[in-house]
Amino acid sequence: MMYNIVWDVILSVVISYLLGSIPSAYLVGRGFKGVDIRQIGSHNMGAMNAFYAIGFWPGMLVLACDVGKGMLALYITYLLSVFLFPLEASYVIPLEMLSGVAVIAGHNFTVFLKFKGGKGGATAIGVLAFLVAWVNWLELGPVKLPIPYGWLIYLASFFALMAITRWPTFAYGVSFATFPLMAWYVYKDTGMTIYSTFIALVPILMYIPRLKQILGKSDGSVKRALFRKNLKDRM
Repeated sequence: MMYNIVWDVILSVVISYLLGSIPSAYLVGRGFKGVDIRQIGSHNMGAMNAFYAIGFWPGMLVLACDVGKGMLALYITYLLSVFLFPLEASYVIPLEMLSGVAVIAGHNFTVFLKFKGGKGGATAIGVLAFLVAWVNWLELGPVKLPIPYGWLIYLASFFALMAITRWPTFAYGVSFATFPLMAWYVYKDTGMTIYSTFIALVPILMYIPRLKQILGKSDGSVKRALFRKNLKDRM
């Protein structure tokens, strides 16, 4: 058992980190526009900057890739823990949590670009959407369809805040609170609540310098920062 745990941890963490390190925004920027996304827009290597600096569909591709990295890393860990290194069920979720930290670290400190990456927001969404899924099944005759309530609640929160403030960074940052709330209210899991809170705080803390810039442009007024008409300044 100990042998399996050690190798499972090593492989899961290494694979997750390398998967997170794939610089989606950088590759899409080079592929679609021939530009280095680190030199344009907000200089952030993430989906929001890709939306504004490269285009809507390239931004959607970056978003899908970054969210997908988070989910895929945990799914690979699950497969390793169940099939390659069979572990007791009680070990699987903690190991997935560890892989979640590793894949976000890979995104934020990518080994492929001198350890300078994004802020981890989209990848953190993928991690939390995998762990705090809250999936119910809708029966339509002989067919059962999965309804991902976790995703739906997050998206509803995001779009509601986006409609009010027109500030994408603020909207998706605050919407992270849906995951700890689900972990606490739906799963009744203290450990998952603490973990999801920690993961949600990572991109929020990484965005503090950018938030200071936005407040500076608004003369320190939070109200002006939230309700400015210029959407492009709110990346």
